[in-house]
Amino acid sequence: MSEPLIGVLALQGDVREHLAALSGAGARAEPVRRPEELAEVDGLVLPGGESTTMSKLAAVFGLLEPLRARVAAGMPAYGSCAGMIMLADKILDPRSGQETVGGIDMIVRRNAFGRQNESFEAPLDLADVDGEPVRGVFIRAPWVESTGARVRVLARYEGHPVAVRQDRLLATSFHPELTGDHRVHALFASMVRAAG
Repeated sequence: MSEPLIGVLALQGDVREHLAALSGAGARAEPVRRPEELAEVDGLVLPGGESTTMSKLAAVFGLLEPLRARVAAGMPAYGSCAGMIMLADKILDPRSGQETVGGIDMIVRRNAFGRQNESFEAPLDLADVDGEPVRGVFIRAPWVESTGARVRVLARYEGHPVAVRQDRLLATSFHPELTGDHRVHALFASMVRAAG
């Protein structure tokens, strides 16, 4: 089998950075803007950005229902920051009209760590990632309020879950695509290969 193709949802947010990180991790990656492009990929990254805008654009572009169907059918997906919110089954404090793709049995709180000017970086011990701690870049980041029994917490910051995994789904509150460290993307690429 050839190397699987990983899509990056390219409606809004740090799409280029995820494409570069996936490439740096040795994966084939392409932007996804239309349902027919979604149908071609073996896994999908939902990038950081603005979760309300992303959900509304996904609906406008006819991607929301196909995304839900693919995730429910077992397509691997990874969400960072806003992407974590998109993969949550429930948002504690949703904006008006905000919807999620769902898939991870968790409740998330938007902007839990504060506003843009309260952004920060912190080293994180991340299960399933070998080596030194991962540098977590938190920008208006969510945290996980609670998880269901099938969700594994991979990392915490000040007691709050900031990286989780459920079956073929992975989510982080932080932005590994902004650090030049491709280990989280390599982990996701290995999940996509294993699902193939």
